Amino acid sequence: MGTQDAAEAGEAEPVWIALPPGLLKMRRLLLVVWLGLISLAAGLVPGLLAGPAWAAFALPPLALMAWGWVMTGRNWRSWRYAERADDLLISRGVLWREETVVPYGRMQLVEVTSGPVERHFGLASVQLHTAAAATDATIPGLDPAEAERLRDRLTELGEARSAGL
Repeated sequence: MGTQDAAEAGEAEPVWIALPPGLLKMRRLLLVVWLGLISLAAGLVPGLLAGPAWAAFALPPLALMAWGWVMTGRNWRSWRYAERADDLLISRGVLWREETVVPYGRMQLVEVTSGPVERHFGLASVQLHTAAAATDATIPGLDPAEAERLRDRLTELGEARSAGL
């Protein structure tokens, strides 16, 4: 019975790590800025040129902004990742749940990227490249220190696993 308990302990549920709230803040700000500008242009230009009733064209982008605000939050909450003994799990998706399993021994390259907007919000993304293009995976919106720690750990584990092949 002791061996079965040890085997079950090895198959324990992974410890999932959620993305930091900075990613949600950045995405919502971009949503408000872009749809706010579109709403302003769609309402102001026709309202000034054709009359105040035409300013109602600003309502669809505003409704889209409200819907996008909620959906952005749901999408952000769906992202998570877990480090296991032999692989990295990445789970995402609201309606269609997608879980990617990347074995450490199959990783060829681990990149940390951060564009100008991400840098402004103190975020970075980790991108994993494998031999199969279909299994390339990304973890967006991490704190830069966590992204670098994850890159170093995954690179170290990948080298150890590939050396054992």
